[in-house]
Amino acid sequence: MVEGRCMKCQKQVQIKDGKETTMKNGMKAMKGVCPNCGTKVFRILGKK
Repeated sequence: MVEGRCMKCQKQVQIKDGKETTMKNGMKAMKGVCPNCGTKVFRILGKK
């Protein structure tokens, strides 16, 4: 389970329906939605 910061709720939440993606610069990131409000949540994971 990966956590990210929801900008609408203003707190750390577990990312629901998370999908790992690769950004243009080669770094990995996780995209998903907030389980509380449904807002998009994005978390940069790094190059690992």
